[in-house]
Amino acid sequence: MRKNAVLVIDYGSQYTKLILRRIRENHVYSEIIPVNTPVAEIKKMNPSAIILSGGPRSVYDKDSLTIEKEIFEMGIPVLGICYGMQLMAHLLGGKVEPSDTREYGRAMAKFDTSSSLFSGLDEESMVWMSHGDKVLKVPDGFEIIASTEDTEIAAMGNENRKLFAVQFHPEVTHTVFGKKILSNFLFKVAGIRPDWEMDSFVDAKIEEIRKTVGDKKVILGLSGGVDSSVAAALIHKAIGDNLYCIFVDHGLLRKNEGEIVYKTFKEKFGFNLKMVDASKMFLERLKGISDPEEKRKIIGKTFVEVFEKEASAFEDAEFLAQGTLYPDVIESSAHGGTSVTIKTHHNVGGLPEKMNLKLLEPLRDLFKDEVRELGRLLGLPEEIVSRHPFPGPGLAVRIIGEITEEKIKILQEADAIFIDELRNDNLYNDISQAFCVLTPVKTVGVMGDYRTYEYVLALRAVKTDDFMTADWYEMPYPFLKKVSSKIINKVKGINRVVYDITSKPPATVEWE
Repeated sequence: MRKNAVLVIDYGSQYTKLILRRIRENHVYSEIIPVNTPVAEIKKMNPSAIILSGGPRSVYDKDSLTIEKEIFEMGIPVLGICYGMQLMAHLLGGKVEPSDTREYGRAMAKFDTSSSLFSGLDEESMVWMSHGDKVLKVPDGFEIIASTEDTEIAAMGNENRKLFAVQFHPEVTHTVFGKKILSNFLFKVAGIRPDWEMDSFVDAKIEEIRKTVGDKKVILGLSGGVDSSVAAALIHKAIGDNLYCIFVDHGLLRKNEGEIVYKTFKEKFGFNLKMVDASKMFLERLKGISDPEEKRKIIGKTFVEVFEKEASAFEDAEFLAQGTLYPDVIESSAHGGTSVTIKTHHNVGGLPEKMNLKLLEPLRDLFKDEVRELGRLLGLPEEIVSRHPFPGPGLAVRIIGEITEEKIKILQEADAIFIDELRNDNLYNDISQAFCVLTPVKTVGVMGDYRTYEYVLALRAVKTDDFMTADWYEMPYPFLKKVSSKIINKVKGINRVVYDITSKPPATVEWE
């Protein structure tokens, strides 16, 4: 593990990835590790600080998640958050009260600003609570350094041992001074030097790829999205023509997507790029399928089949490259918490086993914003680098119900108008993700003197830091009026446009 790094031990909180992002934003490298990681292994990793995340369990549960007490004797600064605070108190001799009720939402906290953890904060400000149990008595040597009206011990600290804990969540934006608290822990408490920079990452990763690959060949499935594009650019910079890219058109892409990929990577950058049109095969297999999860599985299986066939032509290839990011790795591995499959992930896992290729994932340490920064450093056009996320199954999950060639064309045209107008009005980069959804609902309309019976199109736009939660974007009414009129007038098959004003949760960002 690199120097000046922070380990985050995951107890199953929905905010664990957000803790990591906040640390990275301070130019400090951080990784998440499972709760069952032995202290001996943690010592070998030699972190500069450790953070214990929140989690849904109680320290009194039979299956409670814990850690070896020795972690607090290592001389390394430790910050416990929510469940992490209760666990620290419980293991070090404090008292934790089991509770049948939860405190959830905003609370006004009073801080002891003489504590190094709260240095520079206002003496009173808003925090975000999300807990059941609470600490009733701090361990020996600890002091109470924050409180709220309902929680007397909202934070505790032992300055000499550099052990701190907070009952609230500093990583979420609802905690007003949350970023400052984490910054204080990193720099004032732990004395870490901020040296996580993308420039140095590029040089180190290129050297690593060259050492790993040598003069062997690498195959990469290029989709035109941010992740695969940046991965391709980075690997190409390291090994040049030994990278072979395969672009599979499953017929469910955005308008002119294949053309953009070809012009960018084949014509501008000179990549070895093979374009494969498999749209008829995908459409045939999706015929009559309406269930969203079944659609995803069919597309995933068919994509692997097509990709495997095309890749087999490169007999001398030894590596398969993917644009896997750090959040993908976290979601696809067990870190001790509980997880539920909301949607099948299309990137991690599911690799064709008989291809017998070694896996190359140069972006697996990065978050999306870091990947965008890397793409700019590598010279990729802004049109690709700033692109909104696009699901692996493509428009299949934005067409509700059965997929037909006609519906795909309708959605492509409408979506292109929506995105183009967002760019024209300088709204695109202020939005995290925007797209159209073609619903299976038809309604009566009037165009000229004629009655119409056509589809309802939904517009969706959200703003978010991490896609774990998202707010619907408050689109200007004049823009909605203009886009609605343009879509209805130019796209045959749509006679009504609606705007989705649902946040995540309770909804997901995509409709399927």
